[in-house]
Amino acid sequence: MGVEYMAIALFICICLALMAGFPVAFTLGGMSLLFAGAGMALDLFEPSFLGALPSRLFGTMNNQTLLAVPLFVFMGVMLEKSRIAEDLLDAMSRLFGGLRGGLAFSVCIVGALLAASTGIVGATVVTLGLLALPTMLRRGYDPSVATGTLAATGTLGQIIPPSIILVLLGDVLSNAYQQAQIRLGIFSPKTVTVSDLFIGSLLPGLMLVGLYLLYLVGVALWQPNKLPALSPEERGEVSWGRVLMSLLPPLLLIMSVLGSILAGIATPTEAAAVGALGAALLAAAKRQLGFGKLREVAQATTEISAMVFMILLGASIFSLVFRGYGGDDLIHHLFEQLPGGVFTATLVVMLVIFLLGFILDFIEITFVVVPIVGPVLLSMGLDPVWLGVMIALNLQTSFLTPPFGFSLFYLRGVTPASIPTTAIYRGVLPFIAIQILMLIIAACWPGLVTWLPGLMTH
Repeated sequence: MGVEYMAIALFICICLALMAGFPVAFTLGGMSLLFAGAGMALDLFEPSFLGALPSRLFGTMNNQTLLAVPLFVFMGVMLEKSRIAEDLLDAMSRLFGGLRGGLAFSVCIVGALLAASTGIVGATVVTLGLLALPTMLRRGYDPSVATGTLAATGTLGQIIPPSIILVLLGDVLSNAYQQAQIRLGIFSPKTVTVSDLFIGSLLPGLMLVGLYLLYLVGVALWQPNKLPALSPEERGEVSWGRVLMSLLPPLLLIMSVLGSILAGIATPTEAAAVGALGAALLAAAKRQLGFGKLREVAQATTEISAMVFMILLGASIFSLVFRGYGGDDLIHHLFEQLPGGVFTATLVVMLVIFLLGFILDFIEITFVVVPIVGPVLLSMGLDPVWLGVMIALNLQTSFLTPPFGFSLFYLRGVTPASIPTTAIYRGVLPFIAIQILMLIIAACWPGLVTWLPGLMTH
């Protein structure tokens, strides 16, 4: 077997092992080392590649950008457990409940605010499902529209900053961009940062929320029986003071985190530290910050962060072995041979990522697939910020697509058994179409992604 086919066999074996349910981090590292050992025995693999492993792993663990991951996770878990979402949803329901579809509008707006506060998809979907779904069903909402709205809104945490996936993509694409420059013989200090991705995703994220709301308005106008209005008795008294008091804390937190990044006052890591402290202070103000709650949050943060970093270490081993077998040159050659050039190459990569999103988590795709295809696409002239935002939008779409969308699994876990899974699938189809439309818009007008980061750097 030729050297280049060993790279393909390594990738296929890892995907098969992951689909079989083996732990991601140990599959990546273990399978790669097995292939490296077999390659050295057959004189197909140069051992010097593994000599770079200690410095690569040390550099990963010493990466200041990745320090934002546990801090953002801490912020999200703390907000999830401090009942911020419950107060927000109640206030918004009272505000919009008199309109047809008012509860659905409230879910969409609260979901966007939670996405901008937590960046954790699973937590947002489960929280909104537990809080809003029983009320929506009790008020006569169509089960498909209600579950579709909840599942789609929960995935906004993929694209609206501070998204965990954007933090991870920022680090991976930064390395990919440097490799692309080396491949092209360009030595420039310019790179892609997490801040660039945060800023670039703002307009697409807000447009996506607007398209969701437009769809719900359309349903409320053309099929009003599916989204009934609340009666004055059900709606209760509307207190603007209560609405403001519910909105103000998360808005202040969002402004302190995103505002400091956009203004150039703080790096994403520093802003994440501010967000973590702000979330703890909000929980304390609501008398939700006892020792037991703090221990819960710390334990959940440690588990999620340890998982992310173990996968990252395994992915570092995989990328070294894959490159040692000439896998990056093979991918570059294959893409160059495709008819249509960079357009076809990008389309193929987006399709592969979309399909892999059914069976792999976004962390696995970010650390396994993006390091392989990223340098090749960037050396073909794609903007790294645009590519990162497109990948995030793409993964968000695959999170919704039946039958394997992760968001659907999260929602199914908190949906009453009386609602069939097919109803959830029907409900998300219009939102999948909206997200594909957003992908097409961002592909046709890349300035929607690149304009704001370019404005900030000048």
